Amino acid sequence: MNPDHHRPSPGSTGCDDPIQIRPVRRAELALLQDIERAAGRCFFDIGMPQIAEDEPLPQEELARYLSAGRAWVATDPADLPVGYLIADLVDGNLHIEQVSVHPRNARRRVGRRLVDHLAGQATAAGIPALTLTTFADVPWNAPYYARCGFVVLDDADLTPGLRAVRQREAAHGLDRWPRVCMRRDL
Repeated sequence: MNPDHHRPSPGSTGCDDPIQIRPVRRAELALLQDIERAAGRCFFDIGMPQIAEDEPLPQEELARYLSAGRAWVATDPADLPVGYLIADLVDGNLHIEQVSVHPRNARRRVGRRLVDHLAGQATAAGIPALTLTTFADVPWNAPYYARCGFVVLDDADLTPGLRAVRQREAAHGLDRWPRVCMRRDL
């Protein structure tokens, strides 16, 4: 989803920023599901009820991301999660499997902060790029990610792992709407 947060001024350390990014805690897995359900409701408004009604990942699967060290939350000043991101390693890149932000926190740069945090993690680990798959025509999907520095990949440029991701998505019915793979070089 496209929930954003304010941008620190140039040279700012961001220390006064009320949104913080940190690893997910096991006790927060149900909250992640709640965030995804709330964020998904906006798909009703654009005629995609099947997406709006799609159930989030089971807690056991979310726990695997936590155990692998590839699950982060954005938290409010009370340290309560308002958004989250989980990532897979796909063909040597970090692949954003899911990023969701509660609608109460929309348009506050929360999603961008999560993506940028993942980019920092990838850079520190020597990983060359972030990838994702998303809906081509949903404003808070591909157009949003393009503003975050991602570019659409041609089918000929898809790696074997991205092709496998797209096949799983198609089997889940996501190809009822145009989808794209995107990449952000780091």
